[in-house]
Amino acid sequence: MYTIDWFIIWIPLLIVLLAGWKSQKYVRGVADFLTAGRVAGRYVVSVASGEAAMGLITAVAVMEMYYQCGFSVTFWSSLTIPISMMMGLFGFCTYRYRETRCMTLGQFFEVRYSKSLRVTASVIQSISGIVNYAIFPAIGARFLIYFLDLPLTVNFWGWHCPTFGLTMVIFLGMALYVACRGGQITIMVTDCVQGLLSYPMYLAIVIYILCTFSWGNEMAPAMMARPPHESFLSPYDISNLREFNLFYVIAGIVGMLLSRLSWGATMGYNGSARSPHEAKMGGLLGTWRSGFSVMIFVLLSLVAYTYVNHAHFAEKSRDMRSQLAAKTIEDIMQNHEAQAVKKELLKTYKNLPAREKFNSSYASAEEFRKETEDPFLKVTGEKLGELPRGKKLTQSFRTIYSQMLVPVAVREILPAGLTGIFCALMIFLMLSTDTTYMHAWGSIIVQDFVVPLRKKAFTPPEQLRALRWAITGVCVFAFVFSLFFSQLDYILMFFAITGAIWAGAGIVITLGLYWKRGTTAGAYAALISGAVIATSAIIAQQLWASDIYPALDRAGMVPRLDALLDTLSRPFHPYIVWRMNPLKFPINSAEIGFICTMITILLYVVISLATCKEPFDMDRMLFRGRYSDREPEEKKPFSLKRLLFEQIVGIDKQYTTGDKVLAWSVFGYSFVYSFGLCFVLVVVWNFFTPWPIEYWVNYFFIKQLLVAGIIALISTFWFGICGTKDLLRLYRDLDKKTVNELDDGRVIGHVSAADMETISQREKQQ
Repeated sequence: MYTIDWFIIWIPLLIVLLAGWKSQKYVRGVADFLTAGRVAGRYVVSVASGEAAMGLITAVAVMEMYYQCGFSVTFWSSLTIPISMMMGLFGFCTYRYRETRCMTLGQFFEVRYSKSLRVTASVIQSISGIVNYAIFPAIGARFLIYFLDLPLTVNFWGWHCPTFGLTMVIFLGMALYVACRGGQITIMVTDCVQGLLSYPMYLAIVIYILCTFSWGNEMAPAMMARPPHESFLSPYDISNLREFNLFYVIAGIVGMLLSRLSWGATMGYNGSARSPHEAKMGGLLGTWRSGFSVMIFVLLSLVAYTYVNHAHFAEKSRDMRSQLAAKTIEDIMQNHEAQAVKKELLKTYKNLPAREKFNSSYASAEEFRKETEDPFLKVTGEKLGELPRGKKLTQSFRTIYSQMLVPVAVREILPAGLTGIFCALMIFLMLSTDTTYMHAWGSIIVQDFVVPLRKKAFTPPEQLRALRWAITGVCVFAFVFSLFFSQLDYILMFFAITGAIWAGAGIVITLGLYWKRGTTAGAYAALISGAVIATSAIIAQQLWASDIYPALDRAGMVPRLDALLDTLSRPFHPYIVWRMNPLKFPINSAEIGFICTMITILLYVVISLATCKEPFDMDRMLFRGRYSDREPEEKKPFSLKRLLFEQIVGIDKQYTTGDKVLAWSVFGYSFVYSFGLCFVLVVVWNFFTPWPIEYWVNYFFIKQLLVAGIIALISTFWFGICGTKDLLRLYRDLDKKTVNELDDGRVIGHVSAADMETISQREKQQ
């Protein structure tokens, strides 16, 4: 790291913190703190929510996934395109949720079901969300320590302070300041500013990578050198990819349909738009918003794979992995009694030779494993395996080494200046996610647990104070959890299993918005069953290598359980393979999450049908019909032209000419180009004439790099200009906004306290 890199890191960060400090004055009430006063425009919603949704941990997870599976699995992810497109165009769930005028999911649960369900759901959601978030600071701190090559301890007047904990304190402190001072207003402003600053930074890194690495001579050959059924390029040759395979895609599609609004971390953005239509347009803009922010992490992971697995970089790759292995073993064995083993490993790392053989193809997986096996992982596993409880140390080493391999490779690849830019981008992502998640889970504790149980309502100052204390509590828990918890699975798998605790919420929310026969009993069954299954699985994963598997082995049950698991999974081979393993729980996190989802759907529907006495009044909840305070829409006669050219893309009378252009552009890009030409046509072509691997090389270059790069370049200028204008408008609207002290999240008679008077007047008029 050079001096210019440190300037590049801190100057944009100070700009972001200054923007947060300037915006805190607009917090005048609870609604401002929780939903930014509900005056945000589409570009602010889109840019800010996109920045928060990505996060540093997601970036590391995406790089980890692409390093493990390349482009091949992403081809089948195109199955999600028509589904996600239609959900965006019709505002699936988001439009109706904004119509309820609820500030949190818990408030919606009370409006739709009951107060008791709101309280119960808040407990389950808080556990799921806080545990899911609680490893974020650890991943972020570890990334900075490894990327910046910081020492593992810092000496303060003779006291050796762990850099890991100190780094978490510094950046969690920044996030806590932003989240507590102005709530959703400061979070949305800082996230939007970070997003706007990020666009040109992403552009600079992408240009450098494409100019430095050759697609045809380096990246493509490295990805082509794979064994049968584990291709990084051909989506028809991936059956032996265990973690990120076709089943992972299918589980993701199911989750996307049912979890549209279930993840409460982004609920502040869903409720912050100035109208349901603006929320819908903000979602549509998400198709174009991502730009370079997704492309760059795909590109960096594949460049890192090339750096590690191509003959051109053999010596540099060996040196990089030697440094990474040494730092990782120092990290996990700082206070371990077996210091002699650590010293021996450090000496061994220095003497390991660079890889010599680089084949262009492999006849079998065994040949590939033998030639490409990472020697640093191998020797470390052998040495640590000799120690008491060495399996746990081996798991920790493999997890950290694998997660940090791409970031450390990127550090070696990027020159001065761009190293600082990349680090600044990752700090932006870390800060945006920390602020959003702290605010979300702290707000849920107060709004959906404390507020419903209080007999006397909070005054606005009391409620704001309680919210800030709850956010602080989430911050402290995340720090302590990250300090002591060992994350042993892929990050995306950890997301899947912790998210599964809240798996029942997807069906409860989705059918709660669209199905009038859903009942409180059905909702209880779905929420509790999902939580019990997922929590049991998390405990089993943590104790598997150290306690559960050894106990089963001593009892002689391993062969019988192995046969049972193999029998259960055999119909789904090779995509689902359950086998007993001494190091890892046999059912992966994505599979557990999918099982949870299926069980919760069944329970919700069956129990709701059995207990429903009368349909729920959806018009009252959505402020429609006789409860509406809007002008009634003129009914238009049926028209095939309207059906094909308007309703199919969700166009209604609120759409301006610009909105229609946006809707049709999303439809054209997502459905016609991405799904029709790049997926359906390719599938049909391969059905009759399978493509050779060279065709797939050209396909992914055009789709993932060339076309994606052109779109990203356009969106960089488009969102930079429009996002800045929309942010300035947000300031003006906040300055003019009046405060409604009743808008505090309470529910009276199945509507919010803020809307109770309006509803009563409407009912009297009727």
